[in-house]
Amino acid sequence: MAMLSFERKYRVRGGTLIGGDLFDFWVGPFYVGIFGVMTAFFAFLGTVLIFYGASLQGTFNPWTISIAPPDLKYGLGLAPLAEGGLWQIITICAIGSFVSWALREVEICRKLGMGYHVPVAFGVAIFAYVTLVVIRPVLLGAWGHGFPYGIFSHLDWVSNVGYQYLNFMYNPAHMIAVTFFFTTTLALSLHGALVLSAANPAKGEAVKTPEHENAYFRDFIGYSIGTIGIHRLGLFLALSAGFWSAVCIVISGPFWTQGWPRWWSWWLDLPIWS
Repeated sequence: MAMLSFERKYRVRGGTLIGGDLFDFWVGPFYVGIFGVMTAFFAFLGTVLIFYGASLQGTFNPWTISIAPPDLKYGLGLAPLAEGGLWQIITICAIGSFVSWALREVEICRKLGMGYHVPVAFGVAIFAYVTLVVIRPVLLGAWGHGFPYGIFSHLDWVSNVGYQYLNFMYNPAHMIAVTFFFTTTLALSLHGALVLSAANPAKGEAVKTPEHENAYFRDFIGYSIGTIGIHRLGLFLALSAGFWSAVCIVISGPFWTQGWPRWWSWWLDLPIWS
């Protein structure tokens, strides 16, 4: 694909965080940068270690491969490779890759002269992952509280943690997170449907403008947030879902050890019920 006329303006050296002009170039439509190289290195190393772990298990079936964290007896110490050490190194590679990619996004934002909302948004996703594999295990005193890297084994871990607290759906932070997830879906589906209906009118009709879109929602719900507003709202809803997801798991164990239904006893004990 040929370079668009305005792209040449942005493909200039500078705006890097470290390394100066080192790797400050583009390969086709992709900016490299020192953080792009670091991302590729950590991703490649982590992938190789996953395949190495699979070879130790004697299976390359993607459904059954599982790189488990160390046993609880190792606490926060280093474990042998075959007994959780691989999980520890792969976790370091994953965090290194994610953070490097976010910093690469920062450099691109600096080159484009735009805000940092994209790397900040990605940072919330990184925070949710780090909460699961670093923050919560550290608070609980053992790397073994992290989740295993595998499809079925990961799902089993989620199920087991849920039953460990009797009914995880009673976790108030989980309720908030799920509400934000569903609201994100609702808001952006309404937005997407509106854009598609405006840009794909019936045969013989003109393409509708943002004024038509605003008028539709004013008639539909009495208010239109606007074309910029809906994207800001979508960003807020999505990041809130990720943030409260991290909160709901980090408080389970380090700060609340009983079944979550019991947490609601304060509500049942309010004097209004007597």
